Amino acid sequence: MPHNPYLAVEYILVKVKAPSETNTEDFSAFSLLQQQLKDQYCSVFEDDKAARVVIVIPSLTLDQQILSKIKGHFYYEERMLCMLMLLKMPATRLTFVTSLPISRIIVDYYLHMLPGITSHHAGQRLTMLSCYDAGSVPLTDKILRRPRLINRIRESIKGDPAHLVFFNVTESEKALALRLGVPVYGCDPALNHLGTKSGSRQLFRQCGVPLPRGFEDLRDENDIIRALFTLKTQNPGLQKAVIKMENGFSGDGNAIFSYKNAPDDQDELWQWLFENLKNNLKIVARKLSFAKFMNKFSKTGGIAEEFIIGTKVASPSVQVRIDPCGGITIISTHDQVLGGEGDQVYLGATFPANPEYAREIAMISLTLAEKLRDLGVLGRFGIDFMSVRDEAGWKHYAIEINLRKGGTTHPFLMLQFLTNGCYNADEGSYALSDGTHRYYYATDNLQKESYKGLTPLDLIDIAMYHGLHYDHTKEEGVMFHLISALSQFGKLGLLSIGKTPENARQYYKQVVEILDKETSVK
Repeated sequence: MPHNPYLAVEYILVKVKAPSETNTEDFSAFSLLQQQLKDQYCSVFEDDKAARVVIVIPSLTLDQQILSKIKGHFYYEERMLCMLMLLKMPATRLTFVTSLPISRIIVDYYLHMLPGITSHHAGQRLTMLSCYDAGSVPLTDKILRRPRLINRIRESIKGDPAHLVFFNVTESEKALALRLGVPVYGCDPALNHLGTKSGSRQLFRQCGVPLPRGFEDLRDENDIIRALFTLKTQNPGLQKAVIKMENGFSGDGNAIFSYKNAPDDQDELWQWLFENLKNNLKIVARKLSFAKFMNKFSKTGGIAEEFIIGTKVASPSVQVRIDPCGGITIISTHDQVLGGEGDQVYLGATFPANPEYAREIAMISLTLAEKLRDLGVLGRFGIDFMSVRDEAGWKHYAIEINLRKGGTTHPFLMLQFLTNGCYNADEGSYALSDGTHRYYYATDNLQKESYKGLTPLDLIDIAMYHGLHYDHTKEEGVMFHLISALSQFGKLGLLSIGKTPENARQYYKQVVEILDKETSVK
């Protein structure tokens, strides 16, 4: 059997890597820019009537090869239209930039939901800008290529305190911030390694947080085979392992390896892995071949870890915010709804997470957040877990940190804006001012062929006719998003809010039943 260095290093504490080298001048300029955000936070953020400008750039500056596998991915920019609800603060102005223009029907749909503010008043303080570019490059890069558009964004500020909000922050977003001279409410890209699969695992170890057995910083097919070999020899009963690209998202950078028919003898196992890696590896992303997966993996790197199984398994997540003054808030907990190959693809979420463990995962996340704060992380981020129940209770394995907004960000923001309630991390519950609680089911993946051809106006007409909309008097109901993806892809996102988990699910089922009926062949 060939020498296998992994056998000796499984539980060695690995230090978090230093950030990659950056231009010293840019680093200093960006640090000074970010200091403005701290000053704003102290003087403006806590005052709902203070003048401010929020510039929303919903760019998914992610791996475009993987992102392209998601149908209608360029419409995912619309998920951040929930930020329009910030206009409920009467002196706040908002600039929202997209790749393609957004229908006024959709914008009006959001503005109509503003509590206590007329849509006209809000509309006067909203600037919608577009690149008029449906190309596959990220929105931020499109903006950087358009100096006149950058000038229009700058002109919309009009001298008031301003900050930028991105979906995620890379060197491109940093460059745009420097061009505009506006700070970013988000993490410095120099720290992005902390949000990779390998960086996450290393941080979990440093904080003493349980994680699946596995190996990080893998670079190629040979590294993967060595890791798979060691996982199996350390746990002969292991049936599956997960291979993950370093910066994959929504499960589409993952692949599931099956040890079915693997030999017990170690020498035979080593050879068997070389011969069966391709045939036994199920790639989650559709239409991504083994060769393309491995080529991508060799460029980005990644990890291999045990596939967590049990009689009862859940996939909760926690949203956390680190503010510019270093304060930490557990924003929310969710139970993720997963599907696809090996249940690796994010389909939606229920809120809050199971009360049996919501507080437990919040406390684990608080420990991790304190470490991330000390390392300089800022803004919203999510932490994913795999949780297994046995006779003793729930055991939680930290899976990854996402230093960006995610699939649970926009539904919770919308809930907050609509209800003005508060999540209590100690109780794992969301309460309104009258003491009642709210729950929701959210998805970005309601998709059917029969829905193709429905325009935004059609959807609004159907929603109004059947009462499929959020009711401010009851503080429950449905909000739609990804509306522009409906006509071309038959795809829609929605948030269904109820006074009980059952109510929330029922609203979702009602939407599906009515849309099915309205689009049935007549």
